[in-house]
Parts: sequence; C-alpha cells; structure tokens
Amino acid sequence: MAKAYLVGSGIAAMAAAAFLIREGGFEGTDIHLFEEHGQTGGSLDAGGTPETGYTMRGGRMFEAEFRCTYDLLSGIPSPDDPSVSVTQDILDAYEDSGWDDAARLIDADGNIADVRSMGFSEHDRLHLARCLATPEALLDGKRIRDCFGEHFFTTNFWYMWCTTFAFQPWHSAIEFRRYLRRFLHLFPAFASMSGIQRTRYNQYDSIVRPLESWLRERGVTVHTGCRVRDLVLATGPGTTVERILLARDDREERIQVAPEDLVLVTNGSMTDASTVGSHTAPPPPRPRRSDAWLLWYRLARGRDDFGDPTVFDKNVKDSQFESFTVTAEDPAFLDALERFSGRETGKGGLMTFTASNWLLTIVADHQPVYRDQPDGVFAWWGYGLLPGRPGNHVDKPMTECSGAEILQEVLHHLRFDEEVSERVLATSTVVPCVMPYVTSQFLVRRHGDRPQVVPKGSVNLAFIGQFTEVPDDVAFTVEYSVRSAWTAVAGLLGLDRQPPEVYKGHRDPHVLVKALEAMRR
Repeated sequence: MAKAYLVGSGIAAMAAAAFLIREGGFEGTDIHLFEEHGQTGGSLDAGGTPETGYTMRGGRMFEAEFRCTYDLLSGIPSPDDPSVSVTQDILDAYEDSGWDDAARLIDADGNIADVRSMGFSEHDRLHLARCLATPEALLDGKRIRDCFGEHFFTTNFWYMWCTTFAFQPWHSAIEFRRYLRRFLHLFPAFASMSGIQRTRYNQYDSIVRPLESWLRERGVTVHTGCRVRDLVLATGPGTTVERILLARDDREERIQVAPEDLVLVTNGSMTDASTVGSHTAPPPPRPRRSDAWLLWYRLARGRDDFGDPTVFDKNVKDSQFESFTVTAEDPAFLDALERFSGRETGKGGLMTFTASNWLLTIVADHQPVYRDQPDGVFAWWGYGLLPGRPGNHVDKPMTECSGAEILQEVLHHLRFDEEVSERVLATSTVVPCVMPYVTSQFLVRRHGDRPQVVPKGSVNLAFIGQFTEVPDDVAFTVEYSVRSAWTAVAGLLGLDRQPPEVYKGHRDPHVLVKALEAMRR
C-alpha cells in the first residue's frame, strides 16, 4: 500500500490527511504527519489556563461560501455532540450568537462612529472599480497604495476592511483585489459583520481537536518533535521525492519514499517565530532565524517552479502584528462593553479604535471561548496592526509593552469610568503575542513567487497551506488551507472529484448591484 508523509500538522496537513482517507481510499495507518512542535494545529492554536491566563494567537472568521471547509467538517463529529457535525455546530453557533455589530468603529473622542456610509469620494469609487476590473497579471509587484489615493486610507471602509482582514497599504494589490472579488457579497452588511460566522469555541477546540481525534481513530500517526530538514529528489524527468531527511529528538533519520508514496509539504508558516509575553513582561525579541522557512529554501534552491521564499520571510517590519488574550475573574469589562456597544457579549463583533496609534481592535466572543473555561472566568481578545508605534496612553511601542500596559491602552480608548477600569485592571490577566510573519502571505509579490500546489511534472510531491498558489481564493483563511489540501490530494491521485469551484460573487449581477449600492452610501 502507498504511504503518505505530510510536513506539518496545521489545518492544511490535517485536512489533507482526512481527504486522503475520504477521497483517496488511504488507510489511516499509512499516513504520517511530522510536526516540529509539541502541539498540533499550527496557527489554529489556543492554550493556557484560567490561573496563568489563556492564550490564542489569532481567531479566524468563516462565511457561508467556505465550500471546502464545510464539506470537510461535515464528516467530523462535534466535540459536544457526536451526532452533530462540526459544520452544523458552526452554523448552529451562528444562529445562536451571530454578530450584529453596532460599534464597529470608535472615533478619537471615544464615540461610536456612524458607519452607514463607507466614506468614499468619487475618486475612491473609481479606483475601487478599477482595481476590481484590472487583470491580476497587471498587478504584479504593485502595492495597494499604488492603486488608491491617500483619502481612501481614511475611509470607514478601509478601517473596517483592513482590521477585518489585516491588510496594510503596503501589502500586495493582487491579494487585495482577490479579497474584494471574493467577499463582494459581504459589502451590504459589512459594517454589522452579520455575514461573518464563527466557531462555537476557539478554533483549536472547535476544529483542530475533533479533526485530530477523527484522524487518530483511523490510525493516522502524528510525530511531534520531528523537523523535516530536507527532501532528496530523484534524478531524471519529473519531480519525485525518494528520501525524507528529518531530525527527531536530536537524532537524524532517513525515510525511503517509493514513487507511489505521497509527500505533502506545508511550506512556510505565518505564526512561526512568534514570541509570547506575560501580564508583567513584553514578548521577548524574536529568534534570529525562522526555522519554518528553511525546508522551502532548500527545496527551491536552483529551481524556478517551487516559488521564492525570500519574498515572504525577509520583510518582518511589513508583516508583523501583535495580539493579546485577556482572562478575567470579573465580568466588569464585558458588562461595560455591552452597555457601551448596545450588544450582548458574543454579538458585538469587532471594535476598532480609529485614532489608536497601534490601530487596536478588540472582540468579545460568546462565552465560554475555551471549552474547559470554568464558570466565573471570562475571556476576550484583541490585536494591534501597527505595534511598532508608541501608544496614545502608554508612550512606547506595543511590542515593548507588558500585558497590563496593553490593557491600560485599551481602557484609555474606551473611556470607562474609573471604578470599572480599576476593577478590570485588578482582575484581568493579559498575555501578549508578537507574530513577525503573520501577514507575510500579503506581502507584495509577483506571479510564480508561490509554488503551484502540484508543480508541473510532479510525481509524488505537493505543497499545501498559505504559501501555495490557489487561483481566485484568498490566503489567511482556513478555506485557503483546506482547498490547497483537497487540490493536492485530487491532483496527485488523479481523482475525478475535484474541490468545488471558488465562489465568485462578482459574476452575479444581484451581488454586484447590492455592492454598488453599498459603495454609493
């Protein structure tokens, strides 16, 4: 029987393992995942305790047209009720606690901004329409700011768009255009975020744990503490992996790979080299070198069909932001936020402070956020897209702040009364996390900088994850990773059943009319 070897254990690798079983007829015992770290899930992680403070590097949003993701998870039992799929659990959670944001943007005076208008000028609308209509090939090497005037970056639309998807003006115009086209159907309700879906708990508890359990029950082996150092490719035509070189517990190992075996590589990681601080200390400086990119560098050496990793890992100042997770023993913050926003906890959506030097955004999801979160403990989350700047209240960069100082900055923008602020500060634990590469998939690029999922002529090698090329779809989503996994399995095995087509709302006249109406407001 053929075997499959997967580098990494993030959502792309786990999805690929599931597709190998479901679509490819593989036995789980013939599938091996190699994970350098001690925990699976890649960027969909969450941990910590109520005592030390919960942690979560990020939270992903879903929407109704995540066709590959919902197809995959429709066959995975929910952690709370095995008779219900993870897909159905997400949809049920959306019905119970869907967002209806009434305080999406907060202005410099601490007031809820009026976002009924996107704030466009006629030039902004023209530039937006031109960006949507420009062929992708003509945007090679261009940044978003190359396509728009300065006013565009002061509009309600930009503040909402950039903090929802983590874009910056210096990011790739190609990626921005893809997002515009992919999510055009969300324009009419973008301010309320009512079209956005979320998992019942954090994504590690809601997706990774049940998916990993499903895989292990079928005999899939996850080898933690294993770093794949290199792949040895056979000489001759085509691309065939014949050996895997890995390090396990400081010992070197070699795995012989037959031509009928499969090797699927997660190349690069947006959360690699993340550093975590504490309530009393900032995150330490990042390591000098990022290990997650080394394999891609070695594979791409001397080849032009495996992409160019230097595009994505050499510009940390353009790809870094910082998140923080707050654990509270008192509902004071969530209660005050409900009063301020007019929405109960879990239904308020994102709240961005437009005057924040760090461009802070916070979100209070439905409680509990962690499946094992005890009664009387509360959790919420936030992030800053510009962490290298001094704060408005704390006069130093966010990256140099302790968790307590970040909380002080948030409270400065919210302007709760002194008694509430003191209670919040006294009963909260904040864990900050700096992620140097978190938006690296958005960095300005050209055609060919990301490898094809199945490179031309490949016999048994595919690339999966955020740094592969999946036409029309948008990186920095779970859907992109899952689609790359399905594409890899179907391509290498020559399957008739291919991934469903990427949703293209921009081709639907009804979607276009509604989006244009929203743009005119």
